[in-house]
Amino acid sequence: MVTPDVAKGLQELKDSLALQDRPAGYKKLLDQIVSSATSPQELTSNLEVFIDSILANNLGIVAARPLLAAAVESIKSVAELDLRIQAGTTALRLIGSRVTSFEELDAQLRDILADAYTLQEEYVEAAKVLQGIQLESTQRRIPDDHKVNIWIRICRLYLEEDDTTSAESYLNRAKNLRHRVSNPELILGFQLSEARILDARRKFLEASQAYHSFSFSNVLDEEERTRALSSAIVCAVLAGAGPQRSRALGKLYKDDRAPQVPEFGILESMFLDRLLSPEEVTKFSEKLSPHQLAQTSDGSTVLAKAVVEHNLLSVSRLYDNIGLDELAKLLGQDADKAEGYAARMLEQGRITGSIDQIDRVILFGDIVGGSERGGSEQRRNVGGNPLRKWDARVQGVAEELERIASMIQLHNPNLASTQMAH
Repeated sequence: MVTPDVAKGLQELKDSLALQDRPAGYKKLLDQIVSSATSPQELTSNLEVFIDSILANNLGIVAARPLLAAAVESIKSVAELDLRIQAGTTALRLIGSRVTSFEELDAQLRDILADAYTLQEEYVEAAKVLQGIQLESTQRRIPDDHKVNIWIRICRLYLEEDDTTSAESYLNRAKNLRHRVSNPELILGFQLSEARILDARRKFLEASQAYHSFSFSNVLDEEERTRALSSAIVCAVLAGAGPQRSRALGKLYKDDRAPQVPEFGILESMFLDRLLSPEEVTKFSEKLSPHQLAQTSDGSTVLAKAVVEHNLLSVSRLYDNIGLDELAKLLGQDADKAEGYAARMLEQGRITGSIDQIDRVILFGDIVGGSERGGSEQRRNVGGNPLRKWDARVQGVAEELERIASMIQLHNPNLASTQMAH
């Protein structure tokens, strides 16, 4: 409710002062409204009628702008979020009919409202308010950095509500101006938003690469870089098993920072081709986001599918052949599902071998020139030739020894120099 003294002051301005004297009178009244307010409710009500009076009295754009700007700053100072939103929304409505004359003030009000909605975790409302900002204006020049900043902000707000479709539409707008942006923080915001969208769309391998690149930025503090590395590992674990994921796991495992994150245990198990236990998977799943635990078309979760594919790949490293029933027990699936997973991975070239459906046996090929842990990662079916199998395994051991020697040189150069053959 507007206070009597403010109502009286506004009436006096309207009736008594000449038009050219009114701006000074309004400025004096605004100072009085701000200084004498006894509660946020009172301040909000008085500011609303103050703005309405300025716009109704046709002061002229030049005189009205500084008064409205001061009123907008006063709205920003309201401590209670609900009242700030109420006052800001009313001010937006009042300015709306003359928004072309007050575009900058409209943008400031929308920024204030978006901040308030964000603090209340009403992310969609915050995004909708920001969408109303005029970014293609003939009244003022808007820098490309500012446009990208608004679009990235809207994108991230939609991502908080898992609305990847709306988020991606604004990311694509920012992408068109990406080459014109020089602000490092904006570039990082773009990269993070892109990684989160890839993650939400279950393009885990691409998301892992994006998060890993993001984790090297010097603009971020140590905690944020570690969090990005952790996200990279999570996405790599959830990616479909195969040579591309093998390379991603290798890069992450060789990252010196990896042992510092909680996900290193499952990363190491996958990198070293170990079968994942249910307990290990359950512990890992407790840290996942809802979309990373969503069900796929076959009724399994993203994590369950990734674990089955990894364990099947690990089995192919350990066995020359295995019965479908025994494979089903190792994978925790029924025999038909186990055969389906194997057939799909064989067809996609992610494992080599063949399925004997008459004898219900899978015959695996061997790896030549490396494995998931390193090397060239080229797979060939070497059949049953014992000599070729022996050569491939000797080469694998030699490559592993070379990797261990390189790690010793990196972490303990003094020991390496004393033991090195001359």
